[in-house]
Amino acid sequence: MELFINAIIAGLLLGGFYAAVTVGISISFGILDIVNIAHPAFIILGSYIAYIVNQTLGVDPILTAIIALPAFYALGAMVYQVYYASFEKRGQDALRGLAFFFGLLFVTEVMLILVFGVDYRYVQAGYIDQTLRFGFIDLPLRMLVPCVISLAMLAMLQLYLSRTFTGRAIMAVSQDQGALQLMAADPIKIKRIAFAISIATASIAGALLIVIQPVEPSVGREYIGRVFAICVLGGLQSLPGTVIAAMLLGIVESITATFYGPSWAPAVAFGFLLLTLAFRPAGLLGR
Repeated sequence: MELFINAIIAGLLLGGFYAAVTVGISISFGILDIVNIAHPAFIILGSYIAYIVNQTLGVDPILTAIIALPAFYALGAMVYQVYYASFEKRGQDALRGLAFFFGLLFVTEVMLILVFGVDYRYVQAGYIDQTLRFGFIDLPLRMLVPCVISLAMLAMLQLYLSRTFTGRAIMAVSQDQGALQLMAADPIKIKRIAFAISIATASIAGALLIVIQPVEPSVGREYIGRVFAICVLGGLQSLPGTVIAAMLLGIVESITATFYGPSWAPAVAFGFLLLTLAFRPAGLLGR
């Protein structure tokens, strides 16, 4: 029983991290219908920026990620502008747009390999090797801190999307662009802001990733399937759904890894996804 409870807690903490990794996809794919498969590459880029600053200046990686948010936002706005001018404006935003992001994923990964090589990199922080213990329950801070930061980020994003004019416009842009124009909002500008926000979240997710585990340039590939699976399972446009789906996937992976071995975890997790969507095709909180 103790092992089972710790597996559930570990799954919840892992799910919190998965939510941070997925939220950018929930915005770009779920709301904007842009299949940004390069998103994990931006997350790894965030990891390496946190690594460089941590190694040279000793700054906490999460603090580095927060400072780097404006730069990632500007990067996201620039990427969307190129995507819009090259594909979306011409009505070619399906297969060719997907190829664009695949190329972006490949180029980013190759650049990181050329600069840093294929060795694993890690950061240092006072809490990484610390563990809180409450009886038989263990809470490793390298998992707890990313989970708390992730949930705080998603809570702020949810407030922004639901309480501000720009946020509500972002939620509406994929539904009725004509109605949005009648409200004096430019759909292209709104989509650029939304996509920039999705890339900005990669700065935080990258720092959380390198706090949890060492990284190398190609490790982002491991998350491509997971992030889209969580996004679909949560209900595409629903950030609360993203959190719930990420937690469920984390719990399933953790229990499977604890009792049957880590090699079974991805298969069981995606089997759980398929089973859930068979009974709930719109996702947990989808409409």
